[in-house]
Amino acid sequence: MARTAVAYSALVPNGLLADPAGTAVTSGAGNGAQIPDVSPNRRQSLPELTLIRVANASGSSGTATVKAGTNPPNPAAGLGDLVTGTIATATSAWIGPFESNRFIQADGSLIVETSVAMTVTAFKFPRNT
Repeated sequence: MARTAVAYSALVPNGLLADPAGTAVTSGAGNGAQIPDVSPNRRQSLPELTLIRVANASGSSGTATVKAGTNPPNPAAGLGDLVTGTIATATSAWIGPFESNRFIQADGSLIVETSVAMTVTAFKFPRNT
């Protein structure tokens, strides 16, 4: 399998964002979600402005892992992955914001892998409100 692209849902300053359904992802190493580069000038996925919701409806508990980036260019990648605690079935976990120097991949994306099938939604905070 391959990673599933998860587009950002932009939070609206002084406004409303209807609750997005999220994107179903396959579990296991090398699978999960990839939040692509959305910043053509900076070549990254804006991790400091990113909040990820991981919803588990798989029928069993699981974890989510935000993969450490590559070094170079990210000197903090050596700190390793961020692994959530147990996410029980029929619950959600919110992860982030993230540090660029730890989690950005070489292509500018963020990667989330899950131990069971889950639904992933990426929210982007506005820069200025």
